[in-house]
Amino acid sequence: MSIKQLFPLLLICVAVAATATDAAVTCNTVYTSLEPCLGFVLNGEPTVPSACCSGLKSLLVAAGTTDDRQSACKCIKSLASRANGVQIGRASQLPGICKVNVPYPISPNVDCLKIK
Repeated sequence: MSIKQLFPLLLICVAVAATATDAAVTCNTVYTSLEPCLGFVLNGEPTVPSACCSGLKSLLVAAGTTDDRQSACKCIKSLASRANGVQIGRASQLPGICKVNVPYPISPNVDCLKIK
């Protein structure tokens, strides 16, 4: 999946985030934070850039409320729904590689409303 292929998906993410009330984290925030991770996730580059881990950490800090975490989850879920199993597997490795705790699985099947 290339960045050009992700663009329509990003528009959907923006629309989803716009419907979330009081959430400061938008899909644009999610995409900007995670963009450095795309080479690893989409193309299997051998290393995760430090900018990817920094972006993931900053996203987790920005998602300080339940609304923010649910909004970020919806955006990530939407991206995951367009990815193949190998890409989802790579994306799921990021929290461990970056030594951060993401409070939900990176999956197209996650129920974001259960995130508190």
